Amino acid sequence: MVPHEALRFGVMNPSLGAGVTGVAFWHGYGPDLGRQVMSVDSRGMDDLRGLAGLARQPVPVAVTDRMRRADAPDRLFAEYGVGEELRFVLRDSRGVWGLLCLTRAAGARPFDMDDRYRIAEAGPPLIAAVRRYMTAGPVVPSARQSAPGMLVITPDGKIKSRTPQAGRWLDPMIAQHAIPDWLVEVSVAALAFEAREHGRDPRARYPRMCIPSMGNGGWTSIEAQPLGDDGHVAIVIQRATGALLLPTFCDWYQITARERQIIHYLHDGSATKQIARHLDLSVHTVNDHLKAIFRKTGACGRHDLMAAITA
Repeated sequence: MVPHEALRFGVMNPSLGAGVTGVAFWHGYGPDLGRQVMSVDSRGMDDLRGLAGLARQPVPVAVTDRMRRADAPDRLFAEYGVGEELRFVLRDSRGVWGLLCLTRAAGARPFDMDDRYRIAEAGPPLIAAVRRYMTAGPVVPSARQSAPGMLVITPDGKIKSRTPQAGRWLDPMIAQHAIPDWLVEVSVAALAFEAREHGRDPRARYPRMCIPSMGNGGWTSIEAQPLGDDGHVAIVIQRATGALLLPTFCDWYQITARERQIIHYLHDGSATKQIARHLDLSVHTVNDHLKAIFRKTGACGRHDLMAAITA
């Protein structure tokens, strides 16, 4: 649809707002360029501040020509023979699902308005494809019950230390998906940047990601908090359950507002008749909502669903 030399695609949680990506796919950027691009973004110079604004545009597509920019970090594309980068925010009524970036080489035909509209048309099928990937299997309790782990990030975005438990979370994830060290480093630096931004302005996006624990069942929560005023940030990695998981869970499984209310009461241990009274619904209607929830999630019943959310 839109010819390009390289692409990067980062997946986000709509309920958490536009920010650091939890799952990503890269092709054609190369490790040196990838490190440089992400290092610039992780310091908040580009994506993290501009993403929300781009998402609000009628057509959420923009072209960045870094060759024409004056500041040194934004000249890096020219050094790697890249002329332009097209950025497309994937969004729908629930919020922002991700960011897709395409590049063209220096001297190639620039991205035009037709390219922008064509890539925008790809939004709904791309969101649907990502949802199918993230929810491919039925919800199941996590096979791993590791204790929470913690990383300490320095003001310049470096990993200062990590607990052994953090390694038990990160190492299998890195090995299974062949994630390069540089991508881990810049991702945690970006999350630390968001934590500092949120510390200065509570209206800024809260620095948390919920990502699937591929191969282990369940979801993982990665959350950042400033340790003080010196710029150091703690990043906690743990099993996502209950309140940490529910917003993300409802996004990915297309749970409606009413269905989410019912899941909330299930989580509190309410029986079907009690839920019907709480919501002023008939028992028949509550059962219909439960059937829809089980169909969407692949859960065999309320016990399987609660085990997956709370275990």
